[in-house]
Amino acid sequence: MAEVCTQGIDTGFVALGYGKVAFLGVVQGITELLPISSTAHMRIIPAVLGWQDPGSAFSAAMQMAALFAVISYFWGDMRDIVFGSAKAVMRRDFTNWHFRFAAWIVLATMPIVICGLLLSGILNQCGSPLRSLLVIGLSSLLMAVLLAIAEMRARHTRTIDHVSLFDAMCVGCAQVGALIAGVSRSGSTLTAALFLGLKREEAARFSFLLGVPAIALAGLKEFFELWKAHLDGHGWSVLALGLAMGTVSSFAAIWGLMRFLERFSSWPFVIYRAIMGLSLIVAFSLGWLT
Repeated sequence: MAEVCTQGIDTGFVALGYGKVAFLGVVQGITELLPISSTAHMRIIPAVLGWQDPGSAFSAAMQMAALFAVISYFWGDMRDIVFGSAKAVMRRDFTNWHFRFAAWIVLATMPIVICGLLLSGILNQCGSPLRSLLVIGLSSLLMAVLLAIAEMRARHTRTIDHVSLFDAMCVGCAQVGALIAGVSRSGSTLTAALFLGLKREEAARFSFLLGVPAIALAGLKEFFELWKAHLDGHGWSVLALGLAMGTVSSFAAIWGLMRFLERFSSWPFVIYRAIMGLSLIVAFSLGWLT
């Protein structure tokens, strides 16, 4: 279907209406925090169902749903980091663990902020080449391979209490891959954390906590862009419904993922991503999806 642009911003989600956006909000919420790429599913599902592409603006703004879910689920960790850091600054105790961890998170967010700003003209434009189905298929397949290697080679022994600035920067650099549709922010950071030897559930926890600033900045930036583009009241109400549905499903996704990784490996995600990537490449090559 034709793209819907508002001053250069892809706002296809408005044309979908409340029912379809509510459904996509649930899908976005679940896939945003699982290592399977929400952006990929926001392109694949509408393409298969013959719906309007909701657009990159929808995917980016829906980051706020993931943010609410992550903060709620990891509230204890967030509280300790924020208040522990504040107390450490007041005491001038810059060796404090919470202060150091907070500083590492800020530093590790810089790579994706810089790259996001440099690529902003491409990321949100209508018909962005970084959101093509072929790119999604290739990146999904690549991430399946990397996650498989991480599972086979990782030691799964370290905990988040023993991470270093080097670990944080490695995961932060891996987070940059999320700018390409199909890579997945949670997938790239989880994979990097596993390569660093963290236990599976600790790798996921590290991934989510480190991603809070990036998720918040991406969501707030998109809200600002939509405001500048003069999105009307109907558009905002459609987006609000998507956010509400996405927040609930994101929280459920975190809860399920953490329980799953405590007991099992990430191989099901490897298989899922490999099948999705290969299917997309084949479908695109044969002209079944455009």
